[in-house]
Amino acid sequence: MSGIFYGIGVGPGDPDLLTIKAKKILSDVDLLCVPKSRQEKESLALAVVKAVVPKEHKLLELEFPMSRDRSVLEKSWREAGQLVAEALLSGRNVAFITVGDPTLYSTYGYLLRYIKANYPEISTETVPGVSSITACPAFIQEPLVEGEEKLAVIPAAYSLEDLQKIMEIFDTVVLMKVNKRLPELMQYFRQSGNVETYFVSRCGYSNQFATNRPEQVMNDNLDYMSLLIVKKRRGA
Repeated sequence: MSGIFYGIGVGPGDPDLLTIKAKKILSDVDLLCVPKSRQEKESLALAVVKAVVPKEHKLLELEFPMSRDRSVLEKSWREAGQLVAEALLSGRNVAFITVGDPTLYSTYGYLLRYIKANYPEISTETVPGVSSITACPAFIQEPLVEGEEKLAVIPAAYSLEDLQKIMEIFDTVVLMKVNKRLPELMQYFRQSGNVETYFVSRCGYSNQFATNRPEQVMNDNLDYMSLLIVKKRRGA
């Protein structure tokens, strides 16, 4: 009998934000899948788990390239998916851990799709986690949206071509992974006016940082784990 494949969000970085359900499952699984890029020295997700779950897990490190080449990415997803499937077919319960929530810009989605398509007999379960999309506004104590306001979430690392159109439709926009795009973003928002901007970096970690004047830090060496919250001024 095959094991169960879990996708578990461990939250934005603060171990206290790991959910009770996630902790229960992580205390019981046989194998942890730890996603890593070549640039990443240690897994942020694994650091959260180690801080909360008193268990020496067996690890399966899965390396995913930082590439925009779809064929390269798909190859890495297939190879990782097959490694995970082999562990599951041996009867072990396996958890893929990811920072934030597993349904938001997580590699977990690609592995889940591979498992479901190629091994439909394997049981799967996705456990949500606290996302930076909600943790960051909580940190700065600024509501994302109220009443009938509309919210958009954009991966700033890839495409900003539709930003003007998005800003016309939505009241609040969260731009993910803005570290390399912050100067051009702030130039755009200075020109557009009538918006409030909040930059948040490494939310949930001991060195978390936030400012409502992102232009003061846009030339710094900014962390990959950062986002920008843009809100239309009410009445504007």
